[in-house]
Amino acid sequence: MNANPGAHGDDWSPFGRPLFDDPSARALERVGVVDVGSNSVRMVVFDGAARSPAYFYNEKVLAGLGQGLAQTGRLNPQGRVRALAALKRFALIAEGLRLPSLTCVATAAVREAEDGPEFHAEIERETGLKLWVIDGQEEARLSAQGVLLGWPEAEGLVCDIGGNSMELAEVSGGRVGRRVTSPLGPFRLQQVTGGRKGLADHIRTEVERLAEAVGRGHERIYLVGGSWRAFARLDMERRNYPLTVLHEYRMGPQSVLQTANWIAENDINALRARTGTSAARMELVPIAAQVLRQMVLSFHPREIDVSSYGIREGLLYEQMPDRLKMRDPLIEACRYAERTMARMPGFGKRLYAFIFPLFRNLSEEKLRLVKAACLLHDTTWRAHPDYRAEVCFDNATRANLGGLSHAERVFLGVALLHRYKNSRAGSRFEPLFSLLDEHQLREAEVLGKAMRFGAMFSVKAPDEAGEMIWRPKKKILELKLKAASQPLFGEVAEARFTSLVAALGAEAKVTVTVAG
Repeated sequence: MNANPGAHGDDWSPFGRPLFDDPSARALERVGVVDVGSNSVRMVVFDGAARSPAYFYNEKVLAGLGQGLAQTGRLNPQGRVRALAALKRFALIAEGLRLPSLTCVATAAVREAEDGPEFHAEIERETGLKLWVIDGQEEARLSAQGVLLGWPEAEGLVCDIGGNSMELAEVSGGRVGRRVTSPLGPFRLQQVTGGRKGLADHIRTEVERLAEAVGRGHERIYLVGGSWRAFARLDMERRNYPLTVLHEYRMGPQSVLQTANWIAENDINALRARTGTSAARMELVPIAAQVLRQMVLSFHPREIDVSSYGIREGLLYEQMPDRLKMRDPLIEACRYAERTMARMPGFGKRLYAFIFPLFRNLSEEKLRLVKAACLLHDTTWRAHPDYRAEVCFDNATRANLGGLSHAERVFLGVALLHRYKNSRAGSRFEPLFSLLDEHQLREAEVLGKAMRFGAMFSVKAPDEAGEMIWRPKKKILELKLKAASQPLFGEVAEARFTSLVAALGAEAKVTVTVAG
């Protein structure tokens, strides 16, 4: 990706040529997926920018299909009733939404139960839904693809835990490598005999077997599944972590071990009340915590990351053409937001070109945040003027955005807050600012104030009305105005330019260029 805003080639550098109207992308504009798992039955409808879709519809029923399967060999009778009722409802919802298709998959419970084929046939007969029963290898692959949808550069081991199984898959270079499945789902582990020691020994044996199969040299483990998300929410609670967005939440090995011990030492109902986790989900968390503890001890990862994306997102990723998979999900989502919510779609690109001189020495990793901020800078214009700064911050930190760490979310939020407000002092978001150091906060403030000046200096094309020249060594910010555009540099524009200069700790210089 060329960072130079002047290089306007066929790919619309630096943002890439839009794919919204490309037939291959429009075909994915609204996609429905149903996941029939051992614990939950969920329907998700994706909508919007195909590379970074929003959740247009999302409903889950904790049916418990796989509860008792290890003991009886059959699906839970009550779970069957609840799952079928949910699927009947989902079929009608899909019809009401006029979905072109609804992809339905079933995992461990249906594939392993004696009455799985019978239930499969009943679903098709009663709902008309075509159910795809996948094996453990395919389940691992689809979960890994879901992680790649949100983390295109993911490198490590994807670990997907369900009610009756746990799958591992390697991801590297945008591809899925070795895969393996295991009977380490909490429902199945509830049936292990021998008390606490027997369960611990069984988990250790199984995890060591997995380590031999996929290797131990993985620096990161990406967690997929409701039990892992519940564990991560408890880790946040124990640490008093300020941002409760689970996607891309990151834990160190020591934190995982401490939280596993904390869960074991505390009343599970009291913990459930503190986090709002459902009783059905919380029942499985203590056993899942033991599995994760052993994963840390056996694999020795440097970092454990939580992914809210899994099989359902993997099914969407499966349908994407390669050139769409290669796109940055953050930039695609922000560009779609600009297209649908900004007053002047396309202005973000002009704004980026205007403020680029201030950031030309940033790494590509940081420059993408500048691009994202420029695309989002005007998407909350409908909010009351007194609250636009807060709405901007909320959108950046809590929106469904892929490819964005928690620190990057807060950086984007602070920048957008300063797009509408000079000072962040006294903000109710102050606890979240602790995720950034002082240097990062200053960078975000400079970005916000640069956008604040550029966006009102010229509402048409600030990059054509003038040019900013930043001399960091001399600490001079020069604004070169074209003669015809000099009236644009009015009293308010000058005040915002002065605020930007102050944020840089620099000296201002304003000159006028005469054409010819």
